[in-house]
Amino acid sequence: MLFYGIVKNNNSVLAAGGNPLDKTKRKQKSQLRRKKRVRRKISGTNLRPRLSVSRSLKHIYAQIVDDENGSTLAHASSLSPEVKEHASEGGKIQIAQSVGTLIAQKAKENNIEGVVFDRGSNLYHGRIKALAEAAREGGLKF
Repeated sequence: MLFYGIVKNNNSVLAAGGNPLDKTKRKQKSQLRRKKRVRRKISGTNLRPRLSVSRSLKHIYAQIVDDENGSTLAHASSLSPEVKEHASEGGKIQIAQSVGTLIAQKAKENNIEGVVFDRGSNLYHGRIKALAEAAREGGLKF
């Protein structure tokens, strides 16, 4: 029943575990907790900067960060023009591999040989693993 802006909740939603937004907030909190746990152990320096990887449902992003100076040394993503040329040739894993080779090329241009891999809150699986292995094949050491 509706009384001037007050909506009575459907009993099926409440019986199924509460507000659907609670599930989203729980998921975000657990992702943040995983990310903080990984970042507590990893820090980038001038000699070995941090290769930070993040992904969304559509795209994947990688950047090499010097945490001491707070600067980004190189970056690549599935939105980069070099990667977009080959985007129609495969699925998301192939795109992640091309992003990995691109970030390795950009790291070589900036005289970066070794990095520390930061997977964020993601598992080392699927697209994250494909990007990491392609970066290793491109010459990055981690």
